[in-house]
Amino acid sequence: MPRRHIRVIGAPEAPLRAALRALRTELGVPESFPPEVLAEAERPPRLPSYDATDIPLFTIDPPTSTDLDQAMHLARRGRGGYRVRYAIADVAAFVAPGGALDAEAHRRVTTLYFPDGKVPLHPTRLSEGAASLLPDQTCPAVLWTIDLDADGRAESTDVRRALVRSRAKLDYAHVQKQIDTGTAEGPLALLKVIGEKRERLEVERGGISLNVPEQEIVERDGTYDLVYRAPFPADSWNAQLSLLTGMAAAELMLAHGTGVLRTLPAAPDGAVGRLRRTADALRINWPHHVSYARLIRSLDPHWPHHAAFLQECTTLLRGAGYTVFRDGVLPEVTSHSAVAAPYAHCTAPLRRLVDRYASEICLAAAAGQSPPDWVRAALDELPKQMAEGTRRAGTVERECLDIVEAALLKDRVGDVFDGCVVDVQEHQPTVGTVQLESPAVFARLAGGTAALPLGERLPVRLTQADPGAAKVEFTPA
Repeated sequence: MPRRHIRVIGAPEAPLRAALRALRTELGVPESFPPEVLAEAERPPRLPSYDATDIPLFTIDPPTSTDLDQAMHLARRGRGGYRVRYAIADVAAFVAPGGALDAEAHRRVTTLYFPDGKVPLHPTRLSEGAASLLPDQTCPAVLWTIDLDADGRAESTDVRRALVRSRAKLDYAHVQKQIDTGTAEGPLALLKVIGEKRERLEVERGGISLNVPEQEIVERDGTYDLVYRAPFPADSWNAQLSLLTGMAAAELMLAHGTGVLRTLPAAPDGAVGRLRRTADALRINWPHHVSYARLIRSLDPHWPHHAAFLQECTTLLRGAGYTVFRDGVLPEVTSHSAVAAPYAHCTAPLRRLVDRYASEICLAAAAGQSPPDWVRAALDELPKQMAEGTRRAGTVERECLDIVEAALLKDRVGDVFDGCVVDVQEHQPTVGTVQLESPAVFARLAGGTAALPLGERLPVRLTQADPGAAKVEFTPA
């Protein structure tokens, strides 16, 4: 899970973009695809025989997104239960194992997101075109059908290849408004119903979903500003359907003895103890009888202290990895502690390499067959490749954020800002992190002589903002 999200809206050509281009060069980020890869991307896909284009699927994504991995349809069924149909882009229908397109995907591993654009895993001809679940486009997909009982628990799972056709591309704000005003049609209205039931089950099993505010860069009167955007409830309901599918995928893999799981060991007691001290400092009431999962559910990311605590909670998610198993020999750790259940990444194959393999394993399991040889041959190397790709994506995120913040503040060195101390180093209490209310910046705070007051408001002076060095630093004013 990324530490923070950033994106640029309406930013013109400027030194900021030049610094981001330099970062791409420094990190060796691939920009263009080789000709042989682009040629393979033009080939027609292998089409499935099962036609599910009569299902009125819809997608929910940010307004500008065109790489649409998932589409859904929600319905009620007998005895008060629900049917979730979740279509995932079938990248394997376009990518020949061992070909140039496959090799390039293994080199890139993930889509990389820069504030001024993205470096895709697959050519845009596929990721934003033929393989994307765009509205009114018939395309191959991996179609999951998961039947839930009245409480939202999964009762049965089916997964197969299918031709699908999405009817509408929706965005979170529009979806939230329709649901809040009662104007959403039946399938969309069920997003809240099913999403809230899945949220309750998540709390029941001890799972955790962090609604961390996004940092958003906007242009205002020819200058830049950073603002916070707290997620909509619809973001969480939509995420619950992705989690539901990932959990179903993991169960299929475990039942058939071969798979690749997304795993996260339980956090050590010391890490949770540190979070409790942080909650005290931030004046967040955390009674000892209240679980960590229930506390998270009670927080409002619109409140600065709550948002700061949610950022600190992301430290418990470090250490997640990919665990491969085969031939019925199950690994020691099969669960993801934040999900509080076995879980697999399978819902974003346009943007993440491992998901294509997870889909193939699940399709084979559902058909009572062994995974294809090309899948089995790649399994042992996948965790290492995904770890490297995830590390690269994290570096891009951190460096981009530093560059953007430095560029926005470079002319304000010496100015005093209102901030909140959101982190203090345990063994060096004069060093920590400050969160500004405006602009929406998190930065290093150091240089004082007294211990920093965690959770307290504090005037801070900007001492460094160098886009070239990509560093911002404050000192107590």
